[in-house]
Amino acid sequence: MIVVKVGGAEGVDLDAVATDVAALWAEGVPVVLVHGGSAETNRVAEALGHPPRFVTSPSGHVSRYTDRATLEVFEMVYAGKVNKGIVERLQRLGAPAVGLSGLDGRLFEGRHKKSVRSVEDGRTIVLHGDHTGTVDRVNTHLLRLLLDGGYLPVLTPPGASTEGVAINVDGDRAAAAVAVALGAEALLLLSNVPGLLRHFPDPDSLIPHVPAADVEGFLEVAQGRMKKKVLGAAEAVAGGVRRVVLGDARLASPVRAALAGRGTVVD
Repeated sequence: MIVVKVGGAEGVDLDAVATDVAALWAEGVPVVLVHGGSAETNRVAEALGHPPRFVTSPSGHVSRYTDRATLEVFEMVYAGKVNKGIVERLQRLGAPAVGLSGLDGRLFEGRHKKSVRSVEDGRTIVLHGDHTGTVDRVNTHLLRLLLDGGYLPVLTPPGASTEGVAINVDGDRAAAAVAVALGAEALLLLSNVPGLLRHFPDPDSLIPHVPAADVEGFLEVAQGRMKKKVLGAAEAVAGGVRRVVLGDARLASPVRAALAGRGTVVD
């Protein structure tokens, strides 16, 4: 079992990811694909007159402030355009893909954070009306039904709160939760950088290996969104996933390259 998470930033090659995933599936490797859609969401939000707002927590984590209007744009792009675009790619390649959001069947379920703390101009403020949350439970029964039925699940945020409210959840940490819940052999977190860089954005400063026992110690090296990927890697290895690779989704064969250890390997 392999769980692949591909981000939604500029430069990511979804065609190459889909080609690799479909080929692995044809070889008999069970795969679950999780994806993002941040760049397209930003474009659509701007066009609709509701530009994105990002907040930085006191611990340095960057996330999207998700009020109700933003959540609706998020659902439109992630669960609609991007998800169905990936499903279409995979089906053209012969893979029986089924696209679902974490809201469907409560695939991703967790706590709803109704407010978020943000550091702005050196001050910490509290923003209310937020629709974000965590993934505390994965509906493995539904995933197993799909996998045992011969389907390739293509999953995306949002998730569902315990009260049934749609919540924006982090895709990397959701993928880590899926990998742990399914007992995956490997989790591949692919984005538009070569991996964890000691001196971002210098690609020559790639850190090729991070010991599983010390992965959280590398959080201070991670910049921006990479912090969430390192957190996801830490949660995955702590949950029993043998290997996590922070890889590059811009390569010609990004999934195969990550499986071969190209990027930052956490084990």
